[in-house]
Order: sequence, then structure tokens, then C-alpha cells
Amino acid sequence: MKTIGLFFGSFNPIHLGHTDLAEYIFQFSGVDEIWFVVSPRNPLKEQHELIDEQLRLKMISLATADKDYLQVSDVEFDLPKPSYTINTLRVLNEKYPADDFILLIGSDNMQIFDQWKDYQIILDDYSVIVYPRKGYPYEDFEEKYPEMQVLEEAPFFEISSTEIRQLIAEKKDASQWLHPEVYQFIIENELYTNNSSELLC
Repeated sequence: MKTIGLFFGSFNPIHLGHTDLAEYIFQFSGVDEIWFVVSPRNPLKEQHELIDEQLRLKMISLATADKDYLQVSDVEFDLPKPSYTINTLRVLNEKYPADDFILLIGSDNMQIFDQWKDYQIILDDYSVIVYPRKGYPYEDFEEKYPEMQVLEEAPFFEISSTEIRQLIAEKKDASQWLHPEVYQFIIENELYTNNSSELLC
């Protein structure tokens, strides 16, 4: 039996902040693996800068290729939209009944956790680990959600995927924030530029 931390997100694109945070969680939370669960493109919403999920999946595979304990999952690609975390957790439990899944969330989601579908069931049935995010203090919510484990010493990262996309669109160097193979993949495929046919605009 493995304990697997689930790191949900669009990863548009995945950057060193994502992977460094995953490394920290792996080292200090006791999980055996961390899976990057890629959120698919929602056909019911406008998401002009969200590129095709297969491209995002590929970039995560490149970023994690040298780390066996970091994996990528496309489990949500075939699930009904919108994707609800509780449904994803149930599907994973059905597919991997011997494994124990832990939900990894930022303190921004901790603040609105009671708005999640079946949030109390998640708290009752799964462990939840929280990593701090700047601008979203967790202290006021620890009493509300005593079931959650806050990684108080987890590092903050000063970059976001939005900022990286903006740098690339402006033809500025974003390589310091990206795994070298991910950066090369973005440049070779002209992702996040006006020339990209994968953008939804």
C-alpha cells in the first residue's frame, strides 16, 4: 500500500515552484508519491490561456521524468465537467483500492473549503495537507478544520504560471522558472505566444 499525495491544478505551465513544493511535501509529509492531477479544459467556460490538457500533461512528464516519486495523472480527463474533487477521489479509490490518497491544497482553498462539493465527506474520509500561500493566512481556519495538517514551514514561491505566460508572450526569458526540457518544449511549440494554435482565443 502506498500513500499518495494529490496535487491538483491546471499547471499552465508547470514551473519550478510547483515541483519544488512537491519535493518539500514529499520530504516532510511522509507520502510515498505525489501525483500532479491535471485539470482538463472545461468546454463550458472561456479559458483563453489554458492550452490543451495533453500539452500540459506532456510538460509535467518532462518536469518529473527524473523523479520516480513525482507522477502525473490524467484521471480527470474522462470525468464529467466540471470536475469535482470528491468524484476524482472516488474514482481513484476504485482504480487503486490498496492505496491511500491524501489531498494537497493551498491555504487559498482552505479558506473556501466549505464551498467544495461534499467537503465534509472529504474531511471524514481523506487526510488533507495544506501548504501556505501568500495573501491567504491559514491561522483563522485551523480551528475550523482541525482535521487538516498545515505545513507551516513550506516555502513560498515568487512566480506564478500567469506571470510565466506573460513573460513568454512578451518574448522575455522565463527559463529560470522552468525545467529546461519544459522551457525547450514551450519554445519549440510556440506555446503561450500569439503564434500558438493551441490557445482558445
